Amino acid sequence: METNCYDGHCAEDSAQKKTDDLARNIIEQIADKWTILVIDALGTHGEMRFSRLREHIGGVSQKMLTKTLRQLERDGLVSRFVHPVIPPRVDYRLTPLGRSLLDKICGIWDWVEAHMSEMEVARQRFDRGDQRSDTPRSPGSASL
Repeated sequence: METNCYDGHCAEDSAQKKTDDLARNIIEQIADKWTILVIDALGTHGEMRFSRLREHIGGVSQKMLTKTLRQLERDGLVSRFVHPVIPPRVDYRLTPLGRSLLDKICGIWDWVEAHMSEMEVARQRFDRGDQRSDTPRSPGSASL
């Protein structure tokens, strides 16, 4: 059967697919470890230079931090200000859009802090090979 796109359904499907693809792309970017840490650092400490930001985050390479900051700037979450001095000095800060995302990240961070000990216990049980909580156990059956 041939698809007829003149009845409006294909246009709606195409628009929804475009929206879904964009949302997935944005979520993928925002959920990145370095993105969350950069937004948290700038939200906590305010405007920061590249080197201070890198020190604060720790463990991030210069290349990865540069890539992350460029993407955040492209997405409108971070602004970059180049001071007209020699040697050049560059400062980064959250935009209002970035601050609105910081509010959501803080919620996730709060959840992690509230449930960290529960997750640590669950991980220890799992690593020891204890009975999984989602697996029904019948009498006489062995643990997985």
